[in-house]
Amino acid sequence: MAMDINKIMESGRIEEIYGHDPELIAYQKERYERAFAGYKEHFGEASDIHAFSASGRSEIGGNHTDHQRGQVLAASLVIDSLAFAAAVPQNVITLYSEGYETYKVDLTDLDVKESEVGTTASLIRGVAAGFNKKGFKTGGFNAYVTSDVIGGSGLSSSASFESLVGVIMSGLYNDGTVSTVDIAKIGQFAENNYLGKPCGLMDQMACSVGGFVHIDFARTSDKEPLMDDSYPKIERIDFDPMDYGYSLVITDTKASHADLTSEYAAIPREMKDVAAYFGKEVLSEVSEDEFMKKIVDIRKKTGDRAVVRALHYFEENKRVVSEAKALVDGDFQKFLKEFASSAKSSFQYLQNVYSVKDVNIQSMSVALAVSDVVLNPPSKGYARVHGGGFAGTIQAFVKNEYADEYIQAMSDLLGEGSSKKYAIRKYGCVQVF
Repeated sequence: MAMDINKIMESGRIEEIYGHDPELIAYQKERYERAFAGYKEHFGEASDIHAFSASGRSEIGGNHTDHQRGQVLAASLVIDSLAFAAAVPQNVITLYSEGYETYKVDLTDLDVKESEVGTTASLIRGVAAGFNKKGFKTGGFNAYVTSDVIGGSGLSSSASFESLVGVIMSGLYNDGTVSTVDIAKIGQFAENNYLGKPCGLMDQMACSVGGFVHIDFARTSDKEPLMDDSYPKIERIDFDPMDYGYSLVITDTKASHADLTSEYAAIPREMKDVAAYFGKEVLSEVSEDEFMKKIVDIRKKTGDRAVVRALHYFEENKRVVSEAKALVDGDFQKFLKEFASSAKSSFQYLQNVYSVKDVNIQSMSVALAVSDVVLNPPSKGYARVHGGGFAGTIQAFVKNEYADEYIQAMSDLLGEGSSKKYAIRKYGCVQVF
């Protein structure tokens, strides 16, 4: 039976996923109608079309802790990658991404293709390969995709896309039974092994699982992460900053990500250099007490930046535990104090706010400095570097009555539309209908 898009728009499902803000719901309904029309334009009518969504994400606590198998706080946001998709008898995925191109991936060959490394096609093939490796069913489909998780925004567009392909495969070929945790791990598998990016798992978990989560990435098994059903440990926390009178505001500093790969890569490498001093792979396997006892010798072996970055890791990991407990206890002011400590530590010790390659370009430093002037912490709120750092976004919790003032100040500094409020949504990746 053909999909009746008008009935679906009236069903209440859009409100269930995106909330009840009238302006946002009007935007989403128009967006769904446009994407549905786009599917028919590209692929024609189909008797069994489905809609799928995978959110963007925000790291709330744990800056650069996930790649050391530490702990993080993360949240799904009410922005997403959206797809209309239908199964096809051919074992081929044909995916059109709005504003980009059509990708065709033949699922009869799921080996890594060197010509695809770094491309969207590699992620599609990698997700299918991950499903196959986990013993789930795979099959071909046509999909029309649109996304408001902007690439390079620090809100995890690639992880959102991986989760979207995963939930499509789950919905069309596995009766929706593949867990969101497995979809996240498959996304990481695709990004690590097929895209060629050695990312952690936080982005995929936040985009896939949904809501507000405390994640512990410590390993208790020798199995690879994809095949380890005990990994990671997840605690869902019922939290919305609006309940405490605060807005979550994320600001794009408009700084270029070009030539920053080595800066990003240096952080996990230097932390692992410290771990290697103790014969370990990552810092979560190292005792902080032992680290402090050996710090003089470690400085000689690894250099000082590795040492201060390790210090950031140990303290940040403890902050995540404290932040999670504060939110469970309903003590938002305690959470904000830890949030402010994280901001200081990232700037001073992790040192991921500006690149040492060109110290005259410091968009994030300027944005954070202006944030402090406007917010006058703790008077109106707090701001910190968000995600990988060096370029991209900063994050702030701002008292509701000052949110528009803060957003305007950031927009005056960085350009209209650079700063926005974001709501937390309870779903990560989901079959909408």
